[in-house]
Amino acid sequence: MTAPAARSTAAKRRTELLAAAITEFAVAGLHGTSTEAIAHRAGISHAYLFRLYVTKKQLFVACCERCFERTLETFTAAANGATPMERLESMGQAYTEMLANRELLLAQMQLYAACADPDIRDVARRGFQMLRTEVERLSGSTGAELYDFFARGMLINVAASMDFPDLSDPKCW
Repeated sequence: MTAPAARSTAAKRRTELLAAAITEFAVAGLHGTSTEAIAHRAGISHAYLFRLYVTKKQLFVACCERCFERTLETFTAAANGATPMERLESMGQAYTEMLANRELLLAQMQLYAACADPDIRDVARRGFQMLRTEVERLSGSTGAELYDFFARGMLINVAASMDFPDLSDPKCW
């Protein structure tokens, strides 16, 4: 006799659903992605998707927040060095390596593309401000160094999304 399969908790299902949703949203964005495709990829019913997240926009927001969390985790783990500039360089290198995951990169770009929606724009602003505050704290940098770090990061995002390696390589600048 085989033991019955263990049921997943709602929290575990949410985590799995977020991973599936990030994959789908990365390709087609907020408006082009169907919740049916997300539910299918996650291996759950369409109805259960809406029990976990009441609206597609709520699910998209949760995915965006996860992308910001992942970026912060990357920066936090990489904030090494004796000087603020060394810490920024270390964080920048780790971020560039993180972008090898095209799903996370494209999901992040889809967030910015969806900023015509005021709710999404608020999420993007809060997430970006949180990253700015934390990078300032982690690195000890301020002003122009911090500005340059984020400006270069956005350039790297665009270059990486186009698979344009020469532009995404910080050594080229």
